[in-house]
Amino acid sequence: MSKHQRELIARRAAWEIQNGFYVNLGPGIPALAARFVPEGVEAVLVSESGVQGFGPLHHKHKGDRDLVDAANEPVALTPGASLFSSVDAYAMIRGGHLDLCIVGGFQVDERGNLANWMLPGRMVHGIGGVMDLACGAKRVVVAMEHRTPAKKPKILRNCTLPLTGLGVVHRVITELAVIDVTPQGLVLREVAAEVSVDEVCRETEAGLRVDKDLKIIQV
Repeated sequence: MSKHQRELIARRAAWEIQNGFYVNLGPGIPALAARFVPEGVEAVLVSESGVQGFGPLHHKHKGDRDLVDAANEPVALTPGASLFSSVDAYAMIRGGHLDLCIVGGFQVDERGNLANWMLPGRMVHGIGGVMDLACGAKRVVVAMEHRTPAKKPKILRNCTLPLTGLGVVHRVITELAVIDVTPQGLVLREVAAEVSVDEVCRETEAGLRVDKDLKIIQV
């Protein structure tokens, strides 16, 4: 995936962040969304490592290597920020105090099941905190590529990889589309400029219903 496509996904994901939200951003594309929070939106970014109130580091500053986000990139504290133990961080997560969690994904299926912690043949150190985040946040948005590097769909009828959470996903944002998980199945809400509905459907294994008010992704 090109840098432009990754940035497109991150920019659209950033529009999910609203005023007053407490938000967790996962590593990879989700972490990039911190750079594109819409002007005028004041939200609190929270890390499971115990940092509350941070933002992207200005490129001219090296920052503190002990103060990093989920992608292990240095961040800057914002006014009113606080540092605390991971025990307190997980109490916040498990207590349902996060308004939004934006995570990456390997697979999402039509029931909102999420697989994003294990790939066959890769070294895995454990599921980490993503299970708590996916199940504890009020809203979960998956920001990911629409297809695997082998050009296979990642939005499926049924996930085939080990699951992170059952029925936890509310919305999927890719370089091609914005898709919502509803009780009636997946609904195509937005498509990227110069991308047709037919193309999105071809690249998606799960069935899609097209919103009658289908929009073009604006970033």
